[in-house]
Amino acid sequence: MATLTSTVSESVILNGSQQGSSNKFSVTGINDVYKRVVTCPASNTTTLVDFASTVHAVATTGMDVENCRYIRVTNLDATNPITVAVIGASDNFQVSVEFGRSFVLSTPDGLMLGETDTSPSFGTKEDVAKIQVNPGSNNVQVEVFVASV
Repeated sequence: MATLTSTVSESVILNGSQQGSSNKFSVTGINDVYKRVVTCPASNTTTLVDFASTVHAVATTGMDVENCRYIRVTNLDATNPITVAVIGASDNFQVSVEFGRSFVLSTPDGLMLGETDTSPSFGTKEDVAKIQVNPGSNNVQVEVFVASV
């Protein structure tokens, strides 16, 4: 077993004063990681990782939804954004990730609730079933990293 440590830092000096911060967290008991750099072809959707209730229930990119503790998708391109789709059993949400930036999630177990209005219900959340990327009209390299206990 290993410990995953993740640090997010910002450094901004405004009017001679540091305004950034650094936040670090650790997750103990990590037994499995899934790391991949993939070229996502232009105008196509690429599945980065699938989640299920057991590892053997999913093909090659499968992770156990209950055991995952950290997910990072990084856009390795130097100029082009990507769209990341987080897909559940009945809902999905999509976010743009600019070049050189990352999108980070915690456990996919009970992570998401998609709604079509502007009044959040804060209701029951569903598991993530898969994470996909669409790079628009450009070939874009993406790195995915998942840590699991």
